Amino acid sequence: MGEDDNFEMHINDTLECGAGLCNTEAVRKIVEEGPGMIRELMEIGAKFSKENGALLLGKEGGHSMNRIIHAKDLTGKEIERALLNKISKNNKIRLFEYYFAIDLLTEKNLKKKLSKDLRCYGIYAFNVKSGKVDKIIAGTTILATGGAGQIYLHTTNPAIATGDGIAMGYRAGCEISNMEFIQFHPTALYDPENDERTGQVFLISEAVRGAGAVLKTIKGKEFMKAYDKRGSLAPRDIVARAIDNEMKKSGDTHVLLDLSKIGIERIKNEFPNIYKYCLTKGIDITKQMIPVVPAAHYTCGGIKTDLNGRTNVKDLYASGEVTMTGVHGANRLASNSLLEAMVFSNAIYTDINGKVNSKNYSRKDLSGIKKNTYDWDDDGMENTEEWILISHNKKEIKEVMSDYIGIVRNTLRLERAYRRIVMMKDEIKDFYDKTKVNVDLLELRNLVTVAFLVISSAMKRKESRGLHYMSDFPGKDDKNFLKDTVISKINYKL
Repeated sequence: MGEDDNFEMHINDTLECGAGLCNTEAVRKIVEEGPGMIRELMEIGAKFSKENGALLLGKEGGHSMNRIIHAKDLTGKEIERALLNKISKNNKIRLFEYYFAIDLLTEKNLKKKLSKDLRCYGIYAFNVKSGKVDKIIAGTTILATGGAGQIYLHTTNPAIATGDGIAMGYRAGCEISNMEFIQFHPTALYDPENDERTGQVFLISEAVRGAGAVLKTIKGKEFMKAYDKRGSLAPRDIVARAIDNEMKKSGDTHVLLDLSKIGIERIKNEFPNIYKYCLTKGIDITKQMIPVVPAAHYTCGGIKTDLNGRTNVKDLYASGEVTMTGVHGANRLASNSLLEAMVFSNAIYTDINGKVNSKNYSRKDLSGIKKNTYDWDDDGMENTEEWILISHNKKEIKEVMSDYIGIVRNTLRLERAYRRIVMMKDEIKDFYDKTKVNVDLLELRNLVTVAFLVISSAMKRKESRGLHYMSDFPGKDDKNFLKDTVISKINYKL
């Protein structure tokens, strides 16, 4: 949207960052349709940062131009505020809060089979307030459940990012693609008093480096130029590996981010939330450097979709971080995720609307499907008091993933992690099969499934590409691995 910017430059930046695995058609789609989506958000009421009446465009890692539209340093919150405000005024939209989706309803949940195809008829959902499991029947279902950062000890993701949609999709027969590509954000606030239960850390936005901040060692030495000519604004995989390497060389627990080049007034104006939060931790970022460390941030893989957001399961769509649309390839270009979510959600709407309004469309008898679907049966299930098993298993999954499947991997680590996760997966299934569900148990079941998918995918890719770095296969292998990794429950073989 900048006067000196163009689509081809943004497309090229995305393709370069994606290390050969981006779907060019999907990239062109989000880049070219993105500005229209931004304008629609503004019409809905989203208020983005401006300067002299024009949108204030920031710069982030991997971008060749200033093109990041933002709302101070809380862009996601502002978009969500505007959207929730809009739907609250629409009486055609019903919002069901305090529900946890358990599983997708497919042919296996029907008393009488209706189709030879893999097809979705809605979900089983746990009503957190009543403790009951309900059937929600739908002609069309869309998964928009976000990412899976909680499989790691330290993540920028909220506590609810437990990979639920990816795990549900896998169990229903969806193709899951490129799960080996987990993006670690280079600059999470290093906080020894971090919440141990969720592992969630505070994110120091990449826009801070875009504004001029530079990374330094504890001794105050800049180091990024030794790794990449773009310095502190290199793509995230390069910066995260560089920080990881510097920490291993020095034995330090973190590195430092120096904001002195930005200036006091600009720091307070453009990054007020970061400034205020750091003050609560005793750090005045106008005077002091910020201690930072990489943390799990974004799941580039997920449920494979086409350009309309369709999955391989009929009547099931997916949008956002839960998906693998082909946009991000082996490494996501900063901020492309919000564009992808908006553009593909619009594509899903267009596709569904086209079906509903076509001459050949016959509306499903949803009440008939509801009668034909098995009710949730938890008779004879235990309401166990052994919740210590859940908390212990959660911690163990996070430790295995952080120790063995982090920024740098190798075959030995992957094999060791695989054995441990498979054993836990079997134990958790046994526990789940005889226990009444609750949110903690459902999340644990999903976490171990996603951890299994990440490790299984990583074991298939014997090369280093983008976010997947193997110390025993340090180079790219375009001959054998210039392709997506795809796993499905129907035909899964390691």
